[in-house]
Amino acid sequence: MDVTDQEQSDSYRVTAGELRQFVERLERLDSEKKDLAEQMKEVMAEAKGRGYDTKVIRKLVALRKRDKDDIAEEEAVLEMYKEALGM
Repeated sequence: MDVTDQEQSDSYRVTAGELRQFVERLERLDSEKKDLAEQMKEVMAEAKGRGYDTKVIRKLVALRKRDKDDIAEEEAVLEMYKEALGM
C-alpha cells in the first residue's frame, strides 16, 4: 500500500466513524421522537377522558404557535368568505 492508498484509507475510516456517529445520533433522536409522540398521545387521551374535545385542543396548540396578526388576518378572510357564501 503506497502513501496515497494509506491516506485514502485513513480518510475513509474517519469519515465512516463520523458517519456512524451521525446515524447513531439520528437513531437516538428518532427513538426520543417516538417516546414524545407516545407521551403526547397519553396527554390527549387524558384530556379526552376528562371531556375535552381533542380536535379543538390540537387546533389551539397550532394557533398558539402562530403570530397573532396572521391569525387575525386569516379569521377576517374566513369571515368575509363565510359572508359571501351566506354562512
